[in-house]
Order: sequence, then structure tokens, then C-alpha cells
Amino acid sequence: MNKKFKLPMVLAGAALLVFAESHIGQDKNNIKDPAPYARKEALNDPVVFAKDIITTRDDEFGGTFTPDGKTCFFSKSVLRFYIDVICYSEFKNGKWQTPEVAPFSGRYRDFDPVISPDGTKMVFTSDRPVSGENEIDYNIWMVTKTKSGWSDPVILDSGVNSKYDEHFASMAANGTIYFSSNRPGALGPEGDGDIYRCVPVNGKYLTAEHLDSASSPAYELDCTVAPDESFLLIGAYGRQGGSGNFDIFISKNINGKWSGAKSLGPKVNTRYRDYSPRISPDHKYLFFTSERDFATQPWNGLSSYKELEENFRGIFNGSGNIYQVELAAVGIGK
Repeated sequence: MNKKFKLPMVLAGAALLVFAESHIGQDKNNIKDPAPYARKEALNDPVVFAKDIITTRDDEFGGTFTPDGKTCFFSKSVLRFYIDVICYSEFKNGKWQTPEVAPFSGRYRDFDPVISPDGTKMVFTSDRPVSGENEIDYNIWMVTKTKSGWSDPVILDSGVNSKYDEHFASMAANGTIYFSSNRPGALGPEGDGDIYRCVPVNGKYLTAEHLDSASSPAYELDCTVAPDESFLLIGAYGRQGGSGNFDIFISKNINGKWSGAKSLGPKVNTRYRDYSPRISPDHKYLFFTSERDFATQPWNGLSSYKELEENFRGIFNGSGNIYQVELAAVGIGK
């Protein structure tokens, strides 16, 4: 090697090494850690989510996550006493923390929170007063993410809300809201709930479209839309093709038209209430609620009164539990 080229080549090699190491470091920094809800093993059958912390022997339903997966909002209710509260749990120090009541909830009947795909908004159902007087119907409200938490709730526009009940809402990535309502014009009898869509115009939700192909003469209550509006998960009571109670169905967007909804099958739907579906931020998992009880768990019958009491007071006592399963395992995304 010519000596006069030796030093420049060494310096060039050193510079190349520094450049490579810096970019390798950047690549490592760009690798996202898996969300706390992610499972190492394949989740082909539903399992209880965050047992004894988020899912307990009480009645919980409707788990929705911030985009990083580190905060879970859900509903907690007192059965037959019509008390519904929105709560949340944060993932810290390697585990889900003891839940807290959401700062905007705890006074009225608030339930079914759903976070927008970008994490900037959350919609939920409430009977809180609109004009200072107690409401006799349910409406869809929204809170917006702030630097310190969440804003005060704001009721959505007249295209979404009416003098009838609006029970559930979710938001696509483009801001379009899908919701259920028992306003007149449903496919079933008077008071039946159907699915509607409302596209924002200049930031306002003014005109609702009835999705008759996704609805049915049964009572549609839940409607969770995929961020890209490719499919819609519908919770319905007594809908044909289900298991006879509340069941979860899927309607697909085919060239701009919604298909007739089909049952998600026996892994999700049982003879018990199965409802309140959510899609994880990474689009890998389905979270849903089921009231399947201890009789559905592996057992050989009851051997004593003590065992009976333990089951009655345990997590599988028939109250709502939040479950998790891979979307692909129930035929979504295949």
C-alpha cells in the first residue's frame, strides 16, 4: 500500500464505522416494543385479559387502548342497578396497575369508550344532561386528548345524536363515525336499534346514513369499525345466524358497499351474552366481552357447597369478562 494514501484511508474507514454505528443505533431506536397486551404465543382461542386486575369477578366490558397499548379504558357496571362507570388502567413496571375512574366519568351512566385510531379522541355513551336537565335518553359524547389528560366531554352534533337512544359509537381513521340508534326508520319494529354512519363535513357531524345492509330486523347495539373501514364488527341481540343471545357479527366493505353480517363463530359466540368488540391498535387482536360462566370451564361438576360458593364469587360467575383472541383465529384478515 502506498504510504501517502494510508492516513486518508484510515480516516475514511473510521468515518464509515461511525456512520454505520449511528445508523444501526437509529434502527434499534426505531424498533417498537410490542404492546403490553401482545402475547408471545399464538392466541387461537379466547383468554381472559388482565385477570384479577382489569377483568375481575365484577362486571367489566369494552376494553379500548391508546395507540401505544399502554393504557386500557373499559366500562365497569353494577348489574341490575344501572350504574356504569368508565375506568382505566396503565401498564407500568411490567404489569397493569390498579384501575382508576376516568376523570370525566363517575357521576352519570357512562359506558362503551372507544379511542380513535390516532389516539386523539375518545367517544362514549352517556345519559349525562345536555342542557342542565337530566336526560331520558343516551347520547354519544367525545373527549379530546390534551397535554394533561383528557378534555371535558362534548356532545356530538345532531347528525349523530337525537331524542332517541344512541348506544355505541366508533371512529374510522378519516373521522367517520359509526353508531347505533333506535331512532325511527329501523328495519325491525319500533324501538329497534340499527347501524348508522356519519361523515364529518367541515368538522361537523350533521347527516346520518342508515346502513341497511349491515343492519337487520334484530337489535343492533355495538358497531366497531376498522380504521380503514374495511369491516364492521356488530353486536346484536337475537340476530339470525347467531347463538340466540347477544352475538358478534362481521360486515365487510366490498367496493364501497356493506355486506350482510355473518357470525364470528363459536370461538366468540356462545349461548351467553357475547358483545362489545374492539380492535387492538396493532390490528392483531379482537377484544370482546362475554358472560360465559364457570359451567363453560373445564370441570367435573361440583363436589361441595364451598366449591359452589367459590365459583359464585369467582371471575366466572356470569358477570361480564373481557377476552382477547387473534383476529386471524376468528377469520378476520385472512
